[in-house]
Amino acid sequence: MAVPPDLADPPDLRVDFEQIFNAHFAEIHRYIARRLSDDVADDLAAEVFLAAYQGGYDASRGGVRPWLYGIATHLIARHRRTEIRRWKALSRTAERAEHSPENAALARVAAGQLTGKLAGALAGLNRGDRDVVLLSMLGDLSHAEVAAALQIPAGTVASRLNRARKQLRKALGDVNPLEETHG
Repeated sequence: MAVPPDLADPPDLRVDFEQIFNAHFAEIHRYIARRLSDDVADDLAAEVFLAAYQGGYDASRGGVRPWLYGIATHLIARHRRTEIRRWKALSRTAERAEHSPENAALARVAAGQLTGKLAGALAGLNRGDRDVVLLSMLGDLSHAEVAAALQIPAGTVASRLNRARKQLRKALGDVNPLEETHG
């Protein structure tokens, strides 16, 4: 991962755009693809950099990387209905699959049953909490970077993340999907 440009000497996006694009396009694309789909990510990632090029970078708001994630999150918000429908559909698909004996056995063996439940739980979070969780987990952003991306205080990031974790844990039946099951 590239080191963001020095904030003491903010980049001139029109001059340094190629360097910024090369350093951040893949991770922004990956973040969008994980939230929406590869097809949408192709277009939205391009829109992120178009908006970045046309908009003005303000060094007082933080680094370039969180700024780009903020633009991406804003563009994803435009596609929120599609995102929510996708999470809910994945949840319904997993629920139907659980009723098939073959699929239920495979899901238990592969621990894949959490996928549908997790998708449903994510869809059930409010927008702000979901954005914080997904920026943290899919974007691998720090609390400070999430705060900069969403233009909210770092304390708000921590409280939203804490609230979302509790809701996700409850929705998953007090199961932590990040812990391995030892048999």
